[in-house]
Amino acid sequence: MSPSRPVARPRPPLGRVALAVSALALVVLALVRLVPDDRGGDRAGPATVVRVVDGDTLVVDVAGVDERVRLIGVDTPESVAPHRPVECWGHEASARLAELVPVATPVRLVRDVEPRDAYDRLLAYVYRADDDLFVNRALLDAGAAEAMPYPPNTTHRAEFAAAERAARTARTGLWGACGGADVTLAPATAPAS
Repeated sequence: MSPSRPVARPRPPLGRVALAVSALALVVLALVRLVPDDRGGDRAGPATVVRVVDGDTLVVDVAGVDERVRLIGVDTPESVAPHRPVECWGHEASARLAELVPVATPVRLVRDVEPRDAYDRLLAYVYRADDDLFVNRALLDAGAAEAMPYPPNTTHRAEFAAAERAARTARTGLWGACGGADVTLAPATAPAS
């Protein structure tokens, strides 16, 4: 007797296996995009401004839920942070944001890589819904903010840096009034009890 040889089973063509794996991966990715994270990280899209917190933070209503939104890629002078001094142009930056997106303004939120920051604020690029004004960029153009990349959320890094350079060169907003960013106006005070 001769030793028995294993019988070869037919294999599906490699192309069909690769196609099936690719299709499964796309389905999984689509499901991951649709499932919210445990802190509402999927809240991008249409929203309505509830109030302006300061020059780079808003509260918006997204599908009936109030969300604090931190504008990605820009930093404005401090005006409301507890235990931090008010900075030159802080109140003006807040006023500029309030002019751009007054209460009840419909906006569109666009995320980058990370949905939230360490303070649980939704991170977004904000566009005014009626005319598609890019609010983050408009703050830079007005000299109300400096470009501040926070990796990995850097989609508009080069655009924002160029807008800041143009405002600095023209001495627009804080660049003319304060001579630069992070200029303190008053010492920090403890919040009232």
